[in-house]
Amino acid sequence: MLASYLFLGSAPFALADTQHSLKVAVGKAAGARRCETIPVTLRRLLALVSMRNAEGFGDGMHASADKSSGTSLVTPLTSWIEGSGYRILAVELTSSNTKPVVQEFQRVELSCIIKSTTTSNPRIEWKKIRNGDTSYVFFDNKMQGDFVTRAEILSRTSLVIKNTTRMDTATYRCEVAAPDDANIVDEINIWLTVQVKPVTPKCRVPKAVPVGKTATLHCHENEGYPESTYSWYHNSEPLPTDSKSTPKFRNSSFVLNPGTGTLVFAAVHKGDTGRYYCIATNDAGSAKCEEQEMEIYDLNIGGIVGGVLVVVVVLVLITLGICCAYRRGYFVNTKQTGKSYKTPAKPDGVNYIQTEDERYHLDHLHLSSY
Repeated sequence: MLASYLFLGSAPFALADTQHSLKVAVGKAAGARRCETIPVTLRRLLALVSMRNAEGFGDGMHASADKSSGTSLVTPLTSWIEGSGYRILAVELTSSNTKPVVQEFQRVELSCIIKSTTTSNPRIEWKKIRNGDTSYVFFDNKMQGDFVTRAEILSRTSLVIKNTTRMDTATYRCEVAAPDDANIVDEINIWLTVQVKPVTPKCRVPKAVPVGKTATLHCHENEGYPESTYSWYHNSEPLPTDSKSTPKFRNSSFVLNPGTGTLVFAAVHKGDTGRYYCIATNDAGSAKCEEQEMEIYDLNIGGIVGGVLVVVVVLVLITLGICCAYRRGYFVNTKQTGKSYKTPAKPDGVNYIQTEDERYHLDHLHLSSY
């Protein structure tokens, strides 16, 4: 594509409607340029400048005159110049791939290509933008941070990361400053995605479930990127997301959520007995958990009723035994908190028998009366 610098001819713009020659240096960015001439009037030139400035377009558009050399530089007047088949030469960036995807620990190139410039030694910078934070990757002709040992600049502007990690997933900005160009700065964003394979998922399968009861099987892993989806297998056969959608599983009653990895049986039946395992999958790979057995058993109603009756009988017998023992005095507490004594038994025909202490006390009273 042709690019150009624009110079007004050395003849002065004396009259508004006088046609003058606009010198144009035309050529490819990296090649030789030739001069061509575009006819233009001062009225047309000023009208373009006024219109563009009134509309708020451009980056400081103006026509400036250098009286000593008789040359005026017009910048950028982009729409009119391009309408004439020319373009102002300015630094311009492009990329062969703005959304690279790579697996963890692999090499990746972030393409940044200078499409056009007249500056022989432009300044190159790379920045990383992740979770709203911006940091330098390449600055002042040096790698920064942890990129020092695992990244390099290729072909003057492209960035190569030799050993990617999951933390490298981010937006990378290539910025080029070319002070000799009409537009001195340009930038381009590269969105890098580093995929991570899933690790072995953790699976939970109930060992035994009675017929007719609910059962939930769990499967999850949290290392993979993008996030994993999950599939369940019964006796090495893949299960659909809904048992009712496949005639083979119509007698069952399960629903599989591929996003969460849960397999829920509303009411298990004998055919659900078997070995189960789960596979976690994303764009980078897959991982499988170990098989686990789930047994579905029938409820023995007669046995349950018999067991309940036995328990009731045992409780009744224990209660009767306690009552009998209590009536016979086995649970009477004979311990006292002072001296323990027994009341003497009364002989037949005797209403009262004095104790030794009482006899001593009475004898003492009689002696004192004398």
